[in-house]
Formats: sequence, structure tokens, C-alpha cells
Amino acid sequence: MATGLVISAPASGVGKTTLTLALARAWRNRGLNVQCFKSGPDYIDPAFHAAATARVSVNVDSWAMDRGTIAHLVSRGADADVVLAEGSMGLFDGVAARGVSGTGATADIAEMLGWPVVLVIDPSGQAQTAAAIAAGLRDYRKGVRLAGVVLNRVASPRHEDLVRRALNDSGIAVFGALPRHAEISLPKRHLGLVQAEEQAEIGKLIDEAARFVAEHVDLDAVLRAAAGWSPQPAANGLNVTPPGQRIALARDAAFSFVYPHMLEAWRAAGAEIVPFSPLADEAPDASADVCWLPGGYPELHAGRIAANARFRSSLRSFAETRPVHGECGGYMVLGAALTDADGISHEMAGLLGLETSFAKRRMHLGYRLAELAAPMPGHQAGARLRGHEFHYSTILAQPDTPLAVVHDATGAVIAETGSRRGHATGTFFHLISEDR
Repeated sequence: MATGLVISAPASGVGKTTLTLALARAWRNRGLNVQCFKSGPDYIDPAFHAAATARVSVNVDSWAMDRGTIAHLVSRGADADVVLAEGSMGLFDGVAARGVSGTGATADIAEMLGWPVVLVIDPSGQAQTAAAIAAGLRDYRKGVRLAGVVLNRVASPRHEDLVRRALNDSGIAVFGALPRHAEISLPKRHLGLVQAEEQAEIGKLIDEAARFVAEHVDLDAVLRAAAGWSPQPAANGLNVTPPGQRIALARDAAFSFVYPHMLEAWRAAGAEIVPFSPLADEAPDASADVCWLPGGYPELHAGRIAANARFRSSLRSFAETRPVHGECGGYMVLGAALTDADGISHEMAGLLGLETSFAKRRMHLGYRLAELAAPMPGHQAGARLRGHEFHYSTILAQPDTPLAVVHDATGAVIAETGSRRGHATGTFFHLISEDR
């Protein structure tokens, strides 16, 4: 029987990812089979999980997914010895309005699956107050059980002793305390962590994190705190329709933000995925019936994309007869121009009139519920799609016919409607599921 734990924290930036990767690798080094999941709409952490465990990690999201879908996704951990679900933001942080099965909070997943929570607490600038925070999180919501805490970035043995005493007095187990250790900090970028595939030394970094955590955390105690878990048969699978039978998928350092569950659902429905690299000036497969450009970091490669004439001309030729869809960064590349952070404008594919700029950063972040005004690959007009938007680009022009009416999680209409022109469509949000 597998056992499950949720790794969470009071806030972002406390060390959830580092602890998750370290525990996963340390237990794997002991011969255990470890499965990871990511709570919430994060495209980067699952790749790190896969690097640590050699198993594909997927996202589970209570705002965008129903319980049956979540059960279907987590059932892949049935053959594991231990399952770790890494949270996002703080334990109870979600949106104000409930979605399909919750608000998107990590606590939703912990309660739904019955897995206890290991909190990562950073007591920098405080001592006994860290215990008050942990106790408040423990008692905030019935149905969410706290297993204990791991302290991170402890300043000194005296500091650790003060915090430990306060936690022990509050009846909260302390599994370990990590002193500051810059060597295992994961590189950051404006959308979060630098992607796993961009780091040649990722294996060594995770090994060092595992060694460091094993030295300072009682791994056996953490493992004993995990809850026994037998996955229940899911009433339904994934609410995902493939965009075509043979999908030309842009896939490289500029186009890498694809939820793993989406690709698996496409394949499970019988679709064939044929990757190609715009950065290598490759063309989409000529026999494909649809081309899909996911998000990523096109702004870091805008000059190269603009110079790759074969990619851009072949994409335009493809769109003369078949659908092409772009998500976020892919949408920007389908547009007319992209201005990078240095203020330099680069010509893009020109299939849509969209013009975007990173010269003046503006954060766009949140869940999106879109009702399609026209078809897009895999979905008919009137379909209600759930997704997530996260980027720092500014819209300079969005002249084409809107693709959808898009609302945020509060129900407010937003300006990022997506676009359509001919066979080309694009959205700023990344698709997670379809309401059915």
C-alpha cells in the first residue's frame, strides 16, 4: 500500500520544492519507489519532480478539475511506496470563488486525499512566533491534518532551539531543521524556477539537496507520518479532447509549458504527437492535421525565432489549410511582433495581429474560465474551458476577432480574450480542462 504526504508552507518561496525534491531523491536512494504530484497550475515543478524520481509528475487542481479527474491522476501512484504532493503558495491560498471541486488551495487536495501535511517553516526574523503560525495552520480547517514541520534557513543552533521548544510546547512535531545552504538553492526566473531541462547539473543539485536534508531531517519519522492510501477507482478520466489526430507540437527551450496530463490525455484518446523545434528552425510535420505552440520563454529567444525563416514560413504555409493554436508564449509567436526586455521589436509569424512587449513588465496571473465564441482545435464554439494565465507581457495590439469571452476566478471579464484569424487561434491562458 502506498503512503501519501503533502508538502506545504505558510507562503511561497519558503523551500517547498527543494524539500520535495530532496525527500524524493533521498527515499529513492534507499530503494523506495516515489511518485510526486504538483497541486495547482505550475508547469515547471513537475519536470523537477521527474528528474528526482524518474517518474512523470502531473498537476492536480481543485479549481479546474473535478474529484474524478483528480482521482484518475493520482491513481498512478498506486504502485509507489510513498507519494508526495507539493503544494503551491500557502497551504490555504486559493481563489475567492469555488471552482469545480475547490478553490485551488493545497488544503483541498490534502483533505480530498486524506494525506497529512508536512509544513516547511522559514523562521527567519522570528523565533516562537513560528510556532504560532504553525499552530494556526494546524487548527484553521477541519479535515486538514498536520503531520509536523521542517524548519528551513535556521540562523544558528540557539535559534533552532528557541523555535523547537515553542513547537514542542504546541504539540507540533519537528522533523528537522535546515541551516542556510546556498548551494542547493534552485535558480529563479521571472516566472519561477529555471526549467529542469535547462540545468545540466540538475541531478547533482538534487543529490546534494538529498544529502543535506538526510543529514538534518529524520527521514524515517517523516515516512512514518505518511498516511496509508489505496486509490479509489475513478468514475471518469480526464476532461480533455485532443486538438487533432496527429499533432505537430512545438517543443524546445522556448516552448515547454505543457501540462503533462494534457499530453497523456491526448495520447490516451489515440492522438499522435510529433514534436518539432522552432529554435532549431524546424517545420511542423507536414502530415499533421493540427499544429500546437505551447507557452514558454519566447521573449528570451525572440531574435532567434525571428531569424528562423524556415520555421516561420512553414508555419504560415501550414496555417493555410490546417489549424494552428498558440498558448501564451505560443500565442505571442503567432502574432505580428514581440518586443523583448531591451525594447527591441522582433517580427513573429504574423498569423495573428497580436503585438506584445516585455519592455514594461506587467504581471497577468490567475485562473481563467473561457467560453469560446468560435471553435479552436479540439473544442467547439460554446465550450467552457478552464485554464491558468501567468506572464509579464503587455498587449500593444490585439486587433483580431476575439476567440472567447474570458473571466477570472471572481467572474470578472478580462481583456485577454484570445484571437482568431483564418485557421489560427491563440489564448493567453494555458488549458487545463473543459467543463462537461
